[in-house]
Amino acid sequence: LPGVTDVLVNGPNEVWIDRGDGLERAEVAFPDDQAVRRLAQRLATAAGRRLDDASPYVDARLPDGCRLHAVLPPIAPRGTCLSLRVPRRRTFTLDELVEAGSLPPEGAAWLRGIVQARLAFLISGGTGTGKTTLLSALLGLVEPANRLVLVEDSGELNPHHPHVVRLETRPPNVEGAGEVTLRDLVRQALRMRPDRLVVGEVRGAEVVDLLAALNTGHEGGCGTVHANAAVDVPARLEALGAAAGLGREALHSQLAAGVDVVIHLVRDRTGQRRVAE
Repeated sequence: LPGVTDVLVNGPNEVWIDRGDGLERAEVAFPDDQAVRRLAQRLATAAGRRLDDASPYVDARLPDGCRLHAVLPPIAPRGTCLSLRVPRRRTFTLDELVEAGSLPPEGAAWLRGIVQARLAFLISGGTGTGKTTLLSALLGLVEPANRLVLVEDSGELNPHHPHVVRLETRPPNVEGAGEVTLRDLVRQALRMRPDRLVVGEVRGAEVVDLLAALNTGHEGGCGTVHANAAVDVPARLEALGAAAGLGREALHSQLAAGVDVVIHLVRDRTGQRRVAE
C-alpha cells in the first residue's frame, strides 16, 4: 500500500498498518494462524533465514529492503506475530521536513550549521519518530567531496550524496557461523578513509569504537540511538558501553569530548514526528 511504513500482524484477524500518522486497523484477514505462519516462514526463507519450532523467532532483511521480524507459538501464545518495516523509497530534504511541520525554519538553520561545522551528533528518539529520515536529510547537506561510510544493520539510510559507501551486518548462518556485527563494521569503516563515519543505529558494543573514533580526529561522525529524551542518551550509551566492558567514567569522558550535539525527536499523539530538543 502506498505510504505504509509498518505492517503488524498480531493474528489472522488482527492486522495493523502505519502510513506515518499512527497505527490503524487494516481490512485484511488470514484464513487461520497456519496461514500467518506459512507467510512468515516464506519471508524468512526469502531472507535466507530459518523459522521453525527449533528457531521460533527471526529478525532479518528481505531482498527488497523490508525489515522482517516474526515470532512463532508458543513464544507468542496467541499465535504467530509478524512485523514488517518498509523502508522509505524517497529521501526528504530539510526544507521538506520544515514544510511537513517536523521542525521550524530556525531549527533547520541550526541543523545546517551543525553539519557545516563538522560537529559530531546523535539523533535520539523512540521507535518510529523519524530518526533515519532526519539523518538521511542531514547527510544530504554534507559537502559533495566528502566520503560518507555508512554502517547499518539494514540499509535504511538513503542520503542524496555523490560519495556513499555502505556496509551492512550479516547474521550467523543456520550453523551459527559467519556473523558480522556492527562493531566489526565500525572497525573496518575506520580503515576506509571516511570523512564522515555514520552508524545507522548505535545499540551495542560498537559504541566503544564509535566514541574512540570521534575522539581521535574523525570529525562530523553521527548516528542514531533509542532514548526517551535527550537527557537519557548518556545513560543509554552507558548501558551499551558497560556490556562491552567500558567503564562509566571512561564512557562519560569520551562522550563529553566526542559528541557535540544530541538532537531528540518525538512523535506526538496525532502521529506527527518532530524535533523536540
